[in-house]
Amino acid sequence: MAVTAKAFQLWRSRIAPQDTVSDVCRVAGIKRSTLAQQLVRGKVSVPTVVAIARGYGLPPVNALAVFDGYQDLPAGIKAPTDAELVSQVSHIDILRLLVARSEDRECAGTDLQLDLAPFPHRNSVRAWVEAVDPGDLRQRLAESTGVARQNLSAQLTAGRLAPEIAVQAARIAGVSLTSGLVVTGLLTPAEGGWPPDGRARALCALADLDLVFLARDRLDVLGKQIRRAELDDGKDRAMWENLG
Repeated sequence: MAVTAKAFQLWRSRIAPQDTVSDVCRVAGIKRSTLAQQLVRGKVSVPTVVAIARGYGLPPVNALAVFDGYQDLPAGIKAPTDAELVSQVSHIDILRLLVARSEDRECAGTDLQLDLAPFPHRNSVRAWVEAVDPGDLRQRLAESTGVARQNLSAQLTAGRLAPEIAVQAARIAGVSLTSGLVVTGLLTPAEGGWPPDGRARALCALADLDLVFLARDRLDVLGKQIRRAELDDGKDRAMWENLG
C-alpha cells in the first residue's frame, strides 16, 4: 500500500521542515524525478518512505507507523520464530551443514560459527509464507486484502510481496509484523528485530533427519524452478525458429 501524497508531505514537513524536495532526495539517495512522479500520481511508495527515513536517521518502522495501514507496526515487533529463521537460510547453506555433519566436522558447540549467506535468498518470500502459513493463509490474505489468489501466487513466484500484503500476512499468521518486510528486503534484519545469529542457531538446532527433509524440500522447489525455466527457454527458441 503506497502512502498518500498528502500524508507524505505532512510527514516530510515534520522531519525536514527546511528541506526542499531536492534536498530530501539527495539525503535519501533517490532520484528527484522518482519522487516527483509519485507525488504527481498522489501515491508515494513505501520503499521511498523507508529510504528517506534512513537518510534522516529515523527508524523506518517508526516512520511507517505514521501512515494508514502501518500504525501497529512498532507494537507488533517480536522475535521471529525458528521456522521463520530457517526459511531464510539458502539451500546451499543447508547442504553445507549436512555435509559438515556427515564428516563430523560440526558439533553442537561450533555450529553457530557457520558463515551463512546473506538473505533474502532466491526463494525467501515463498519459504517465509510457507513457514508461517497456518493452513489457509493465502485464502485469508485474498479475502482481507482484495487481491486475487492468482495475483498472490504470481507475486510469490516472482519472489516478491507488496508491503501491505506482507504485513497482513504476518497479522494473520500471528508472527512479528516486520517479518514479511524483512524477507522481502524492504527492512534490514536489524530494523525488523531479527537477531544476528538467529538463523544459524535455528538451523543448527535441527536434528539430522529434519535437516535432510528440509534439504529435500528446498531442492524440490529448485528443481521445479529450473524445469520451468528450461521449458520457457525452449518455447522462446521455438518461437524464434518459427519466425525465421
